[in-house]
Amino acid sequence: MENFYLGVACFLFLTMFVGLVRVFLGPQQEDRLVAVQLFGTTGVAILLLLAHAFDAPSVRNAALLFTLLAVLAVVAFVRTPESLDGEKE
Repeated sequence: MENFYLGVACFLFLTMFVGLVRVFLGPQQEDRLVAVQLFGTTGVAILLLLAHAFDAPSVRNAALLFTLLAVLAVVAFVRTPESLDGEKE
C-alpha cells in the first residue's frame, strides 16, 4: 500500500508543474491566485500521503501548518492595495 500512496504523491507533484505554467503565463492575477491555491492544496495532499506512507505524524503537523499558510496567502492577495483601490470607486 505504501507504493500506491507514493505513486499518487508523485502524480500530484506532476500536477503542480502544470500549475506552475499558469503562474508564469496567467493572463490575470486571479489565474495566478488559483494556481497558488493549487500549490497549497496539492502540497498538503502530498504531505498527508507521505505521512501515511511513512507513518510520520510530524509530517501531518507540517501539512496543517501549510494549510494555514495557504489561507493567509489568499487573504494577503485579496487585501493588496490594488484590490483596495477598486473598492473606493
